[in-house]
Amino acid sequence: MKRFVTATFLMIGLFSAFAAYAHHAAAGIDRSKTVTIEGTVKQFKWGNPHSWLDLEVANQKGSVDVWSLEMTSPAFLVPLGWKATTLKAGDKVKAVVQPFKNGDPGGLFISVTLPDGKVMGQRGGAPAAPATPPPASTK
Repeated sequence: MKRFVTATFLMIGLFSAFAAYAHHAAAGIDRSKTVTIEGTVKQFKWGNPHSWLDLEVANQKGSVDVWSLEMTSPAFLVPLGWKATTLKAGDKVKAVVQPFKNGDPGGLFISVTLPDGKVMGQRGGAPAAPATPPPASTK
């Protein structure tokens, strides 16, 4: 019985470690490029373990795609000057993003230029890397 309990806890630990690794691996993100998108804030979700920014972005077909951008947690954003009220629905912003590999609208947030021109990042400063144009929507 002692071996069974030990094996059970070992398996639970292994599955938990794999789930945590898979969550933070960001396998679906193309980290080799960045894109800059301009749009209107649909929603800013301030929460743990990640905050999210949903932007309505015009696509090449003349309609709107909603880009969901994963951010880090408020614990990391607050020291950089972020507040739950930094972005509001209706704000016109420009965002730098590492896009999804599959071309869906969204990705990993890098920085945002607020309506007043202030640039807010999540890593202690906005990146200076040039951005590539966003991929054409397939939806």
